[in-house]
Amino acid sequence: MGKIYVVGIGPGGPGDTTPRAEAALAASDVLVGYTTYIDLVKDRFPGKELIATPMTTEVERCKTCRDLAMAGKTAAMVCGGDAGVYGMAGLVHQVCRDCPEVEIEVIPGVTAATAGAALLGAPLIHDFAAVSLSDALTPWETIARRLELAAEGDFVLCLYNPASRRRPDTLRRAAELLLRHRSPDTPCGLARNTGRPGEESWLCTLGELGEQRADMFTTVFVGSSRTQVLNGRLVTPRGYEEKGTL
Repeated sequence: MGKIYVVGIGPGGPGDTTPRAEAALAASDVLVGYTTYIDLVKDRFPGKELIATPMTTEVERCKTCRDLAMAGKTAAMVCGGDAGVYGMAGLVHQVCRDCPEVEIEVIPGVTAATAGAALLGAPLIHDFAAVSLSDALTPWETIARRLELAAEGDFVLCLYNPASRRRPDTLRRAAELLLRHRSPDTPCGLARNTGRPGEESWLCTLGELGEQRADMFTTVFVGSSRTQVLNGRLVTPRGYEEKGTL
């Protein structure tokens, strides 16, 4: 019986792929994944069999890995960021639920939340919530409710999948919801193409957030009531100043 590695390759640049992830990809007979992610790693593993598929074929991808493992091969499901954070790890386990003989090993990676936060400063030092704005699998009503509850709880928010060609106004709608609970002066930040060519990051306020350009390669950070801009960096103090140690 073969094996499936579910591998988080980080933001995409080789410097952010962990040695454990590199080792899993090297040990695999076949690399399977979304076309963009396969393109990011294929030159580092010449000679590997590659299976790349477009968006919306996630289930088929996982079934391909399962069938390869059932045939005795070692397959790597290649995921951007961390395989267990909006990645394919859960779906691989679901697809293989009737195949307990298939070994599955999830290899963690650097997710967009931590990669983007590092680029912007340190916005996630205190409690935060991650919410995907994609309604492909979750109804917008559910997303909106989660945003409002997180805003009420004064969490820093990390927003994945803020906009796409099909959803050009999602970020604006999210910003309008958040403005019901937070000041328009609340500091925010956006990180795009983190760890890849074209990497960029910038700050804005919550009042300006709805008009920012964003896409599926952008991660958005909305500060809490404590978040500050220090020397051009987004920082959420954790409380050392209240303890008198700062």
